[in-house]
Amino acid sequence: MSNFASIIAAELSVRDAQVQAAIDLLDGGATVPFIARYRKEATGMLDDTQLRTLEERLRYLREMDARRTAIIESIKSQGKMTPEIELALATADTKARLEDIYLPFKEKRRTKAQIAKEAGLEPLADMLIGDPMKNPEDEAKAFIKKDGDNPVKDVKAALDGARAILVERFAEHADLVGSLREEMWTRGAVKSTVRHGKKTEGAKFADYFDFSEPFTKLPSHRILAMLRGEKEDVLQLDFGDGEPEDSKDPSLYENRIAVTFGISRQGRPADQFLSDSVRWAWRTRIKTSLALDIRMRLWQEAEKEAVRVFAANLRDLLLAAPPGGRATLGLDPGFRTGVKVAVIDRTGKFVDHATIYPH
Repeated sequence: MSNFASIIAAELSVRDAQVQAAIDLLDGGATVPFIARYRKEATGMLDDTQLRTLEERLRYLREMDARRTAIIESIKSQGKMTPEIELALATADTKARLEDIYLPFKEKRRTKAQIAKEAGLEPLADMLIGDPMKNPEDEAKAFIKKDGDNPVKDVKAALDGARAILVERFAEHADLVGSLREEMWTRGAVKSTVRHGKKTEGAKFADYFDFSEPFTKLPSHRILAMLRGEKEDVLQLDFGDGEPEDSKDPSLYENRIAVTFGISRQGRPADQFLSDSVRWAWRTRIKTSLALDIRMRLWQEAEKEAVRVFAANLRDLLLAAPPGGRATLGLDPGFRTGVKVAVIDRTGKFVDHATIYPH
C-alpha cells in the first residue's frame, strides 16, 4: 500500500519530505494556522491552502485505510477471501470502490434473494442465465415444493425467487456498479418540481419549481438551494439517469448490465425473463442506490465550494486597507525568523514585502 505522504505529495506537486513534516506536526497536535505561520521552515513553505488540503486528504486516506482493514477482516472471518478480492481491496483508491467490493459480503437483513436461496432456487437462476435455451416455466416446475420452512407454492413464486437472486447478483457486481455510477454522473441530471400546494409558501424557491440541469453543470449555490427547498418540503427532487422516462426500449445502463452478464435478446425461451430481470435490477435497485451516491457527492462538492467562496471573501475583507484609502505598512514580529514587513497601497493591493532582523 502506498505511503500517505507520497500520495498527497503527488497530488499537491510537492516533495514527500514536506508532506511528511506537516503530517508529523499535525499528529503532534499543531493546527494548520500554527504550522502555516510558525513552521514554514519545517514544511518547506507550504501555505495555508496546501496545508488544509493536506489535512483533509490525510483524514480521508486514514479513514479509508481503517475501513479497508475492517472489510478485509470481515471477509476473512466469513471464510470468503480470495487473492483476487484481496488485491482489489488493496488497490481500491476511493471509499466508494471499497464499498462496491464489500457489498456482496456485507451482513444485511434477510432479502428476497436470501429467502429464495434458502428455498433452493439458486440452481434455477444459474440454469436460466447459463442456458437461455431452457424454458423458465418448464424448469421452474421442478422447484415447486409445498412443504418445509421455505415453500415454493407455484411456478410464479419459483421464477420470482430466481429473479430476486439475479437482481442481487447484478447489483453487487463491483466493477459494473462503479462504471454505472460514473456513467450516470456524466449523463444524468437533477430535476426539481414544486410540491402540490406549496407555491405560495415556498415562493423563495420559485426558480426551482420546474427546473432541470445536468449533474456536472450544477453550481454549488443551486445544489444547496434545491436541497434546502427539499428539506423544507417545498421541492421534490429527482436524480435522473439521463434516459427518456417514457422509453420502452432498454436503456444504456440496462444494456451495460446485460452485456456484463452475457444476456441478449435472440428469441430464446429464457431471454425475456432475463431481460426483465435486468430492467428490474436497474430500475428498482441499482439506479436508486446510485442516485443516493450522487446526491451525497453533489452535497459534498457544494459544501466544499461554499467554504472556498466564503474563505475567499473573508480573505479579501481581511486584506482590505484597514485605515481606508491609505498606503499601509504591516509588521509581523519574530525573533528567530525575523520581522516580516508587508506594504499595501491605498486600494489594498499588495506592493512589496521583506524580512528585517532588528534584534
